[in-house]
Amino acid sequence: MDEYDIAVIGGGPAGIMAAIAASQNSSRVILLEKNSQLGKKLLLTGGGRCNITNLKPIKKLLNIYPQKNFLKHSFFTFTNEMLLSFFQDKGLDFIEEDDNRIFPETEKSRDVLKILTDYLDDVVISYNCEVKTITEGFIINDSIKADKVIIATGGMTYPQTGCNIKNYSLTSQPLTDIKYGLSPLITKKDLSDIAGITLYDVVVSYRKNKVKGNVLFSHVGLTGPGIINLSNLISESITYNLLENGPDLDIEIAIDLCPNFTREELNEKFTNDFQIKGKTMLKNYLKLFLTNSFIDFFLSESNVEGETQLSRINKKDKNRLIENLKRFAFEITGFNQDLAKVTIGGVDLANVNPKTMESTLTPNLYFAGEVLDLHGPTGGYNLKIAFSTGYLAGKSASEK
Repeated sequence: MDEYDIAVIGGGPAGIMAAIAASQNSSRVILLEKNSQLGKKLLLTGGGRCNITNLKPIKKLLNIYPQKNFLKHSFFTFTNEMLLSFFQDKGLDFIEEDDNRIFPETEKSRDVLKILTDYLDDVVISYNCEVKTITEGFIINDSIKADKVIIATGGMTYPQTGCNIKNYSLTSQPLTDIKYGLSPLITKKDLSDIAGITLYDVVVSYRKNKVKGNVLFSHVGLTGPGIINLSNLISESITYNLLENGPDLDIEIAIDLCPNFTREELNEKFTNDFQIKGKTMLKNYLKLFLTNSFIDFFLSESNVEGETQLSRINKKDKNRLIENLKRFAFEITGFNQDLAKVTIGGVDLANVNPKTMESTLTPNLYFAGEVLDLHGPTGGYNLKIAFSTGYLAGKSASEK
């Protein structure tokens, strides 16, 4: 039986970083990966460009997360400055885009993965190794014995990358409800006629939850940053557990197409413009507020004729236009589970020491990344969790 100081299970960003950190203080570290290569999900992030982190100041960054108190120590232990230097020392620079999103200068996720694997020189990597059992004494698959184990198997999204509900059975740790996160939404209405159209900087809402961002229409529903960030809030507000059953969605969301105007301001503008620009056709006037390619669909849903001159629009139609500009509603029937980017829920944080990532129930068992009940919005926030918790877990396991 092969024996190691530390076995890391899962070759995603959290597992790789855990193995790298562990190998700095320990000479016998093994990384077990069920696929034939490391970082399959990492290669998909940011549309293949790898939104590696978010460069907001650390206190502001922490406030983004529902679990900020748990994450605080790991974020201060492995900061964004340390993360970027980690790659820059091997020749990879970065660019900053809107909302402090950080991408590799080459805009290729494979360059991020290459550097991560370059740091694994002192780590034994076992590919095509699916861990099915961890028995007492940390005997893995009846063939590997480790003094300590770090579980970084990820969540259950993108199953083609190796993420699987079965991963949660590797530990007897209590779990919170497992749910879809950062998911496109499926609409009751067929939107294939407007698939590909993007609404920019709108506000999407569900109940009292509001998110600002772009919305993209797809053949089966809605996606884009505004929608997938709202999906987290929807998922969190509904009771379900994917270990038992899927969600049964029958809800309504709304899009504020003119977030820079109040209803009162729109009413005043419409009243004045309908008099001053009375001969202008409605469909042309709406170009002031809407993406041109979206106007016909908007008018059809509002049941108002686009060829009508502004001076001929009655009060009832004007009010309906204003209402739909401020609250354009869609019925939602489900999450697009095949495209969900993260998992909400996981190993209960109540039983994990945030200063070490070690289980408080099982000594020498550590966790990192998405297998934990940790998640954030889109924009580099989830990879930040993976790298910082992975580093802390590996460092803690090797120093104890």
